[in-house]
Amino acid sequence: MDAGVTKLLYDVHHQTTFAWLISIYFYFTGLSAGSFVVSTMSYGFGMKMYKPISRIAVITATMCLMIAPIALLMQVGWPIRSIWNHFAYLNFHSPMTYGAFLLVGYPVVCIFYALYMFRDNARMTKLLGSIGIPTAIATHGYTGFILAFGKARAYWNTALMPTLFLVSAIVSGLALMVLIVMIIFRFIKQERRVPADIVEGLAKILAWAIVVDLFLTFCDIAVLSISHEGAQEMAWLVLGGGFTPLFVGVENLIGKVLPMIVCFVPALRRNHLALAIACALVVIGIFFMRYVTVFGGQVLPLM
Repeated sequence: MDAGVTKLLYDVHHQTTFAWLISIYFYFTGLSAGSFVVSTMSYGFGMKMYKPISRIAVITATMCLMIAPIALLMQVGWPIRSIWNHFAYLNFHSPMTYGAFLLVGYPVVCIFYALYMFRDNARMTKLLGSIGIPTAIATHGYTGFILAFGKARAYWNTALMPTLFLVSAIVSGLALMVLIVMIIFRFIKQERRVPADIVEGLAKILAWAIVVDLFLTFCDIAVLSISHEGAQEMAWLVLGGGFTPLFVGVENLIGKVLPMIVCFVPALRRNHLALAIACALVVIGIFFMRYVTVFGGQVLPLM
């Protein structure tokens, strides 16, 4: 060592603040947003074929929305005061401020939308559905903005992050609804016949949603791989490092590519067992997408 040069070593471990609980929070807000969009296909977009599952979809959206904040509160230790501070001390430069209002407003819209739907009030259901769609999208989209504003995290700091979160929410919501509709019509409703036109129609939409998701993921990783040193390290981490099995294997190959093939090929799509397995793989894959994004984005120490 050169004279006059002192080298200090600190036994300080690199910390990752967010992991499973925040991943679960993001995941269930996405499932809720995706399910809500499915519930509006009939009343909001005039796709009458999906009216029989609108009530199922809005119940699913509401239940997922009830689970999501629990994981968030468990992460922060249930501090009621800090929750109140989001409303008492507004910071319009922070997505957390908008998120606090969205997490209050979206459930209210969702509940009243469901009430009017069950009362067969088509006019109010359509009105609240029209309000609920951008509210649901914003509620999940702000979570993407939270990560995107992390300037020091190469994996998070991309303008694609909110869009990635929204598209993956639609993907997971569609897959979950196909599964739930199959279970309800096969095992709970008396007719015990799965509505082929509905599940296969949702499967076609799901296939194209996965295509968009894969395209956005490719763009994100491609830019990371040729960007600055920290970004390239993150790209290597998911393409050839410790997160490769989850990112390449579980999230993309098993959770997207294989289900996409099943949904696109008519013979496989009409096989409801194969379709159910494919949708289950999507639901699992999107969860690990949330986990890899949240936890993997923190793995590399800040420089």
